[in-house]
This record gives sequence, C-alpha cells and structure tokens, in this order.
Amino acid sequence: MKALRLTLLALACSAPLIAGAQTWQWRDDAGRKVFSDTPPPASVPASRILRQPGQRPGAADAQAQAQATESPAVAAMAASAPKAAASRPSGKDQALEEARKQAEAVEAARKKAEEAKLAQAQSDNCRRARSGKADLTSGIRIARANAKGEREIMDDKARDLEIKHLDSVIARDCRAPGLAAQAAQ
Repeated sequence: MKALRLTLLALACSAPLIAGAQTWQWRDDAGRKVFSDTPPPASVPASRILRQPGQRPGAADAQAQAQATESPAVAAMAASAPKAAASRPSGKDQALEEARKQAEAVEAARKKAEEAKLAQAQSDNCRRARSGKADLTSGIRIARANAKGEREIMDDKARDLEIKHLDSVIARDCRAPGLAAQAAQ
C-alpha cells in the first residue's frame, strides 16, 4: 500500500516535467516569445527556436545566448523588440473595425435623412396650420363637406374647435427656431 502511494506521488511529480519536455518555444516576427505544444510554422527560422521537445531547459538558454552573440540579425531583432512591443496589435481586427465604421456612417446618414424628412414635414404642418388658423380667424364664412358629402357652413362652435386643434399643431410643429423665423415671415 505504501509502495503504491510512493509510486503515485512520483508519477504526479513527474507529470509537469513530462509536459514541459513537450513544449516548443520560439520568437515570433515581433520578437515576442511564443510557447506551444506544436512545432513553430515553417516560416520561423531555426535560429529563433529557443526550446523544443527533448532539449534540456538550461541548454536552450545557453544556445540562445550563443546565437544572439553570433548572429547580427538576432541582435537587430532583439534591438527592435522594444519597438515591436510598443506597436503591439490592439486585439481588434482592422477589416472588422472598418466595416463597423462604415456601418455607423451609413446609419448616421440614414438617421440624418430621416431627421431632415421629419423637419420638412413639421415645417409643412406648421405652415398649413398657420394658414388655416389665419383663414378661420379672418371672419369669412368657411364651408366644409359633411359625412354625406353635402356642403355646410362652419358654425362658431366648430370654428373654435378647429382653432384649438390648429393651435396644438402649431405648438407641436412650430417649435424649432428655423420654423418660428419662417412662420414670422
């Protein structure tokens, strides 16, 4: 029983070593270290591979140090690493950001067109309401067609109701500064 426990303990302690032994480590084009359990892409030269399975951890550091002193390209890459770190990608897809900005621009243009259409409709309503109120308050007789299509003259009660309705339309649609100036002319 004790031997089984010792065996399980030894196995548990060696599991991280086995996992670490299968880790690849290399520097990417920006000079950042990449850790993976799969080999680097074919575009990564052997000089940038820092660790591979079956290699001792201390040997990789010594090998990388030796390569850095021997290869001017690696030294240049190490010198440009701070620049690469400063220009790290933001984690945003450029094409997606452009598409989002275009969609927002289209939406803004659509909304602006709707607002212009609404402003034009309000301007027309304001103009018609003011004109109708001027006709009703002028004192002339106004005839309307009733539900049967017969012509009838508006009485004072119907005239007052229509004036109140037009006042509410004027209050609602003639509020904008441009409309008030336009109505005053």
